[in-house]
Amino acid sequence: MPPRKDTDASANVPSFYGAELRYKREAAGLTLEQLAEGSFRGVPFLSQIERGERRMPLDLAKHVDDRLGTDGFFQRRCEDARRAKQSGHAEYFADVAEMEPVAETIEEWAPAVVPGLLQTKAYASKVIRTGRPWLQAGTVDKQLRVRMERNALWKRENPPAFWAILHESLISRPLLPPEEMAEQLDCISDVVTSARGILQVLPETTSAHPLMMGMVKLMTFPDAPALAYTEGVHSGQLIDYPALVKDYRRSYDLLRAAALPPEVSLSLLRDAAEDYRNGKQRL
Repeated sequence: MPPRKDTDASANVPSFYGAELRYKREAAGLTLEQLAEGSFRGVPFLSQIERGERRMPLDLAKHVDDRLGTDGFFQRRCEDARRAKQSGHAEYFADVAEMEPVAETIEEWAPAVVPGLLQTKAYASKVIRTGRPWLQAGTVDKQLRVRMERNALWKRENPPAFWAILHESLISRPLLPPEEMAEQLDCISDVVTSARGILQVLPETTSAHPLMMGMVKLMTFPDAPALAYTEGVHSGQLIDYPALVKDYRRSYDLLRAAALPPEVSLSLLRDAAEDYRNGKQRL
């Protein structure tokens, strides 16, 4: 058995919180299974909290304090960990942003908006300002900064294996002026190429297809179960129930079969970028 990887408690607040949870659990002589019992949460969820990858919800903090006899410590500090973890992201997305850097694979289905990991600054700004025009300028700037920081993932020596399926309307119906739209499509192409990823485009003529109801993000990890993430206008849901994650996986695989081949998709993307640069109207 390989040696256990201890969390670096000095890295950030969630890591400190998780390291303390592991210390208290082991001091009480409990396994993850024993601590999870009666909490309505799974062992993988607790394990990710101990590694500083997920925040502790209040109901679980109460359960942990009761089981470990920690006098309300985890209840008092779970809000601190949540705020530190959020770091400019929407609360419902904070866990996803924290787990992307440790993912082994990331797969995206984007029916309406280019995925955040592929967005240029201009595109991200347009999405944020259009979706929430009431936000203060400082808040917009902070959200834009943290969204761009996520893209540093692709500059790593070994980025996650990446697969993206985009609806063709994201290419043919520009959200930005032509030159900026060309830059956005170039960005997608560059990321896919540099990360040795795969891009597929679902044709606009495909009226019926799997996952018609909205976006899906799938992530796998070297030492934790796979996850699925779905998002609405002002909310998102991280799914770790294995049977449900498996259903999302099946639907995503069917969507791959409905989309254009990778070579055709990348060529379509690059041709569109060239058309925008040359001022041609795409039909």
